[in-house]
Amino acid sequence: MNTGKIVFSQVIDHIPMHIFRDCVQRYQGNFKIKHFTCLDQYLCMAFAQITFRESLRDIEACLRSQKNKLYHMGIRGPISRNTLSNANKIRDWRIYADLAQSLISIARRLYIHEDFDVELEQTAYALDSSTIDLCLTVFPWATFRQTKAAIKLHTLLDLRGNIPTFIYISDGKVHDVNILDILIPEAGSFYIMDRGYLDFARLFAMNQQHAFFVIRAKSNLKFCRMYSHRVDENSGIQCDQTIVLSGFYTSKEYPEKLRRIKYHDAETDKTFVFLTNNFTLPAITIAGLYRKRWQIELFFKWIKQNLRIKTFYGTTENAVKTQIWIAVSVYVLAAIIKKRLKLDASLYTILQILSVTIFERTQLYQLLTKNYIEKPIDSDDKQLKLFN
Repeated sequence: MNTGKIVFSQVIDHIPMHIFRDCVQRYQGNFKIKHFTCLDQYLCMAFAQITFRESLRDIEACLRSQKNKLYHMGIRGPISRNTLSNANKIRDWRIYADLAQSLISIARRLYIHEDFDVELEQTAYALDSSTIDLCLTVFPWATFRQTKAAIKLHTLLDLRGNIPTFIYISDGKVHDVNILDILIPEAGSFYIMDRGYLDFARLFAMNQQHAFFVIRAKSNLKFCRMYSHRVDENSGIQCDQTIVLSGFYTSKEYPEKLRRIKYHDAETDKTFVFLTNNFTLPAITIAGLYRKRWQIELFFKWIKQNLRIKTFYGTTENAVKTQIWIAVSVYVLAAIIKKRLKLDASLYTILQILSVTIFERTQLYQLLTKNYIEKPIDSDDKQLKLFN
């Protein structure tokens, strides 16, 4: 008897399949494929992310043990670790990157009015990178040091909803500041960065595109103060200045005015100096924006702890990028489900519940809100009662 869809199928239903088919067609992912399609590959890898599988053998054993439910999960091809390994090695990772970007667009529309504790109408992004260490002998293409391999996840995080809007996967040697050459700034948006992205030529290019930046200054910054604005020292703002750069090279790289804000954080007893090209927002708002940059550090910590992106099922560059992009799509999919179903549970809680109930047939909303439908008591029940 059919008692409804299994939980995994209900989760996958939030993916627009016409977009997935377009992504596969764009890169001819199913060219000369008869049995194990790109959809089968994605479903197996998504299952591995949700249930925290450790290896291809682990994925194979778990799915084969539930082979009578594979059809209901949407998996049509035979499950084999060799077949899955070959698919991860050969099939273009851009299929799943484009799918993840499509899900990101959906999630951003859902979280567009999300509050992030800063009074700001414009979009605010945090830009940073995280390094994933690898074994040089196993991943020789991911060059980093003489005895070490690594890859970097360069990520642009939308602070409304903590949705990653841009991800670039590089080897460990690529410096963070080079990502500013790839990034296309949105006019009117704020980009919050740490000192690793301090390059005045690139920041001036961002300024020319009418985007705003907030970045920490280095201690050896050479500048001339043009004038100072009034500040409320009780708020922690020690100075709010309009400056021009006076260094020989920096003055040429950034010939226009900058705003320099010095802020003392009473909680940590630390003093920060910020540079920005925005002259309209209050200084305390600029300091508050930089404080929200910590969200991207929490994002990296979360995905490393709750998704399979520190150890990989394959050793080729294509397999690694495939696994990372599918992991990102699972993260964004959980965020979409949380918003669509109006859940109070955190993404951590949602994934933990899904990991142990993936083959059940409970309604997804009931499962994640604990609104289980209790069986009503039959008034004509013939069972004798021990107590009245």
